[in-house]
Amino acid sequence: MFRRGPYDRPILLLAAPTFGALVSEPVYVLTDTAIVGHLGTDQLAGLAVAAAILLSAHALLLFLAYGTTSLVGRLVGSGDHRAAARQGVQALWLALGLGVATSLVLGLWAGPLVDIFEPTSAVRDHALTYLRISLVGFTGLLVSLAGTGYLRGMQNTTTPLIVAVISALANLVIELVLVFGLGTGIAGSAWSTTIVQLGAGVVFARVIIQAARRNGASPLPDVAGLLASARVGAHLVVRTAALRGSLLLAAALAARRGTGEIAAHQVGMEIWSLLALALDAVAIAGQALVARELGAGRIEPARHAGQRMIGMSIQLGALFALLVLIGRPILPRIFSDDPSVVALTGFVLLFVAVMQPLNGLVFALDGILIGAGDLAFLARAMVAAFAVFCTAGLVLASTAAGIGWLWAAIAGLMVLRAAPLWLRFQQGHWAVPGPDHHQ
Repeated sequence: MFRRGPYDRPILLLAAPTFGALVSEPVYVLTDTAIVGHLGTDQLAGLAVAAAILLSAHALLLFLAYGTTSLVGRLVGSGDHRAAARQGVQALWLALGLGVATSLVLGLWAGPLVDIFEPTSAVRDHALTYLRISLVGFTGLLVSLAGTGYLRGMQNTTTPLIVAVISALANLVIELVLVFGLGTGIAGSAWSTTIVQLGAGVVFARVIIQAARRNGASPLPDVAGLLASARVGAHLVVRTAALRGSLLLAAALAARRGTGEIAAHQVGMEIWSLLALALDAVAIAGQALVARELGAGRIEPARHAGQRMIGMSIQLGALFALLVLIGRPILPRIFSDDPSVVALTGFVLLFVAVMQPLNGLVFALDGILIGAGDLAFLARAMVAAFAVFCTAGLVLASTAAGIGWLWAAIAGLMVLRAAPLWLRFQQGHWAVPGPDHHQ
C-alpha cells in the first residue's frame, strides 16, 4: 500500500491542481475579511454572520461537484462521452434551479436567519447588506460547482484551477476599487465577490455547453438526468448535514467551556481545515480515477487505485502530523498573545497532530466510495457516527470535563467514521462495474 505504484502519477497530476483550486476558495473569504476588517468591527462582525449562513448553504450543496464527478467519471470510463456531456448539462440545470430557489429562500428569510446570531443593530444591518447582495451571485457559485464536478469527472483539474486563481485575483482587484476607491463599504465587498462568482459561473456553463455541442448532446434539461443528479445529491446532503452538525456541536461544547477554550478550539479547527484541503485533494483525485475504472468495468484496477490512494493519503497525514508537532511551540503564538489561550491551543494541537493519519484514511475512503457511487452507505455511516457523537456530547455537556475530553470525542468521531468505511472497502461491495451505478 505504501510502495510506489502505477497510480502515483495519475493521482498526483489530478491532486496538485485540485489542491490549488481548493486553497483558492478560502482566499475569497480571507480577502473579504482582510478588507472589511479595515472598515470597522461592526462590518467585520456582519461579514462573519453572513458568511456563516452562506457557507452552510454552500456546504450542503457541494454534491453538485462531488456527485457530478462520480456520475461523469463512470460515463467517461465506459467511453460514452456523449452521455457524460449530457450529465454535465443536467448538473448545470440542477445548479441553476437550486441556485435560484436557495437564493429566494435565503433572501426571504434573511432577517430571521441573521437574528439567530443575536447581533447588535449595526452588525445586523451590515450582515443583511452583505448577505442579500451575495445571494445575487450564489447561483453562479453553484454553476461553478457543477462545472468543476464535470471537469473532474473528465480527469481535467487544470481548468478549475485556472478559473479559481483568476477569480481570486479579480476579486481582490475589484474589491479594492469598490471598497477603497469608490467608498462603497461592505456592500462593495459583497458586490466584488458576486461579480466574480457570476463570471466564473458563465465560464463553467460555457465549458459544459461547448462539450455538449462537441459530443452531440442536447443542451436541454432531461428528466432522467436530473433525477440521477438529485438522487446522488440527496444522499450527499444527508452525509454533509450530519458532518456539519457534528462540527457545530463540537464548537457549541467548546463555547460552554469558556472564552479561552473556544478560542483554542477555533485555532485547532482552522489548522485542521487547512490540512484537510490537501487531504481532500488526494481524495478527489482518487474519486475521479475510481469512477473511471469502474465505469470501464475494471474492478481490480479500481481496487488498486483505491489502495494506493489510501496509502498516499495516510502518508501525507503522517507528514502533516510531524509538521504540526514541530510547529506546536510557535503556531499558538501566531493566533494569540494570551498565555492561557496559547497553552490551551498547544494542547489542542497535540490532538490535531495525532489525528492526521486517521483523517487521511477517512478522507481517502470517502473519496473512493463517492467515486464508486456507494452514497447511501456513506450517508448511513455518517448519520450513525453523528448519533454516537451527540450522545458523547450530552455526557460532556453535563460534566465539567475540559477541552481535552472534547477533542478526544472528536477523535472518536473520526474512528467511528473510519471503521465502517474501511470494512466496506475491504469487503468490496462498493466495487460495482458499469457506467451508471449509484446507490
